[in-house]
Parts: sequence; structure tokens; C-alpha cells
Amino acid sequence: MELIEADHSLYDVLRRPALPQYDAVRPRAIARCTSVEDVIKALASARTAGLPVVPRGGGHCFAGRSSTTGLMLELSALSTISVDGRRATIGAGARLAQVYRGLEDFGLTIPAGCGPTVGIAGLTLGGGLGLLGRRYGLTCDRLIAATVVLADGNVVTCDAERDPDLFWALRGAGGGQFGVVTSLTYDAVPSPTATRFSLTWPRGRAAELIAAWQSWAPDAPDELTASLSVTADGVRVFGAADHPDFGALADLDPDVELRDDLSWAELKASFSEGGTEAGVVHSKSEFFQHPLPRDAVDRLLEAGCVLNFTPMGGAYNRVPAGATAFAHRAERFLLEHVGPVRDAVRRSWALAHPYASGHVYPNFPDLDLTDWAAAYHGANYPRLLSVKQKYDPDRVFHCPQTIGGVR
Repeated sequence: MELIEADHSLYDVLRRPALPQYDAVRPRAIARCTSVEDVIKALASARTAGLPVVPRGGGHCFAGRSSTTGLMLELSALSTISVDGRRATIGAGARLAQVYRGLEDFGLTIPAGCGPTVGIAGLTLGGGLGLLGRRYGLTCDRLIAATVVLADGNVVTCDAERDPDLFWALRGAGGGQFGVVTSLTYDAVPSPTATRFSLTWPRGRAAELIAAWQSWAPDAPDELTASLSVTADGVRVFGAADHPDFGALADLDPDVELRDDLSWAELKASFSEGGTEAGVVHSKSEFFQHPLPRDAVDRLLEAGCVLNFTPMGGAYNRVPAGATAFAHRAERFLLEHVGPVRDAVRRSWALAHPYASGHVYPNFPDLDLTDWAAAYHGANYPRLLSVKQKYDPDRVFHCPQTIGGVR
């Protein structure tokens, strides 16, 4: 383990989160962990010094849970990928681009997101949406085991038979809550052949396209995932499918771009092509079980934020709400409001909120929430409290909106 103090030359590089609004949260020190033993030592040091401790994989948490004024565990060196049949074991420090490239060599992949620098651990532990999710479920639905260093330094490998309550909690509510996850094992799926598609229209047609999308995308075949984004420049429906069938959208005269010459790893990478370094961006979101009415859509479009619609349905909704800690198994879509001005994002969210289910994706945490436990975890929260009391009774893993409250 390399312990990097605040005045070390690597300090600023290693501490920087992906979201610049958390740049000012400066850890007292960073532990660069290259093994499970390093994590154990780092936790012991934090206990001795009385420091709060957080792990960091990708550093993309919207609520800054991977930033701290105490000891940050930097896990990027824990990124090994090994495959045995369809069992893929992945170090908690791996990023999605590494995961897709590593599994492609074995003809495998897992349902997960597109952001190449997003950490596999954080994504999985909060659920995990992605292009294959309507076919295979959440990223956490493919998780079959995890190795965890607990607050007292004990190491457990949990699955459906060993520490099953901890394994249940990690699938949808595990990010920074119960211990430091050092590796995750998945039941991987065959790397598919698919077509990337992008349909675009002028922004002036946004209202009719949102209406058409809401009635089509959540009920589309499992093999098709089509997200919708409304920006100042226009409307875009994009995603991947074995054999794209755009239903009623095809009759609305889109400009169409198709690419079917990509491997799955290349297809995933292509969705981040042309990206630029972003400044501070604020986001609020909710799930919906019913379509937004036209008058609400019209008001949203006047609010001026970027609107990102992600379809649910399919395999996401075929898992019982209590089977994993991820409680949101009856939703039709997720709507995210994005923009550089926090108050504008709040106003946009407030326009849609009366029509939402009141549930929030745990990987899009929102510090404005007054009843975050119900929003993130629904009826699963009481069981999560019991798991927290069993595995972290002293609330060592304390972060914003922590299960069980503050110490």
C-alpha cells in the first residue's frame, strides 16, 4: 500500500473526481491499494486515526460519495479480469472500457453502461443500466459473488449461499455502505452482434417524439434499447438492437445513421465518441410508471434543460422487487434533467415530479431528496437497516444519505 499525503506531487491527480463540483473536497491522505491486504491495512490506519474512509473506483458519484476529507482508498490498481467459462471476476478498480475490452477476448460481456471511465463497482452496486439491460437485466442482476473487506478488517466472499443477506444488499444498495468491495464475479453473457442506431429530428418536433417514444420504447422487444435525448440542438433516439424496428418513429421522417460493423466493445465505445471535457453539470432524475401528459411535456421543453429518457421494461421488470436490494422493478422509464445551473435543473424536475413514481435510481443520487430512503430503496429499506447493523454497526462507512443514518 502506498499512502500519499496531501503535499505529494501525485495528490491532485489521484484525488480528482470525475465531477468537478467535488474538486474542493480534499482528502487528508490517499491510500493506493494494490491488494486486499492493502485495503485491510488502510482501514486499520483510518480506525487508528479516527478518519472517515471512502473507496474510489471511477469517482463519478453525483452525491460525491467517493470524495472525503478523511482517507480515500484509491482502487484503480485492482482491475484484473479473469474468466472461467462464463464466470467473469473483475477487480473493483476496473473501468467499463477495460471491462468490455477484457471480456471481448472471450466472446463475453455484461450488461452495463457506456461511459468508458465509469467504475464497474459503483455501477454494479447501485444497479447498473445499459444497452443490454432490457434483455439481461441490471448489471447487479448478473452478479453472482463479491469479495468484501468489512470495517473490522475481516474479508468475506458473499454469494447466494455465503452471507446471503450481504449479497442481497450489495445488489442495488451497496455503494460505500457495508464494506469495501474488492472484486466482483458475474455470470457473463455472449458478446452480441448488434446494430448501433441514431435517429435525429429538429427540436421543434420534440413534443410529438416524446409522446411516440413513451408509448413504444418501454414495450419494445427485449433485444432493443432506445434512449431519447432532447437538447438545444434537436432530438435524438439512439441505442442498439439485433434487428432495429423503430415502430411509429420510422414514420416521423428521421435522419437515420446505422452502424453494423462494430464489435460490442467498439459499439459501446462509439457512444462516447466526440465527447469533450465537461464543466460542472447538475442532474436530477426520477422513474415513471405512466406517460407524461402533453401539457407537462410542453412545460418541460420550455424549461430549457437537457432531457434524457431511458427505457425500462423487459428483463429489468421481471425480477421481484424484493429479490435484490434494487427495488424499482415496475418502472416504464427514467427521466433525467441535466444542465449547468442547479436552480434551472430543479425547476425542470419539479415540472415532471407530479407525474413520477417518486422512485430514484440509486446511481443517480440526489442530495435534495427529503425522503431519500423511500426514494432509493422503497420497501427494501427496513431489511437494509438490518444488514447495515450486522456488517457495519459502528457506521464506519458513513457518506451522504447513509443507510442507518450518521454515527
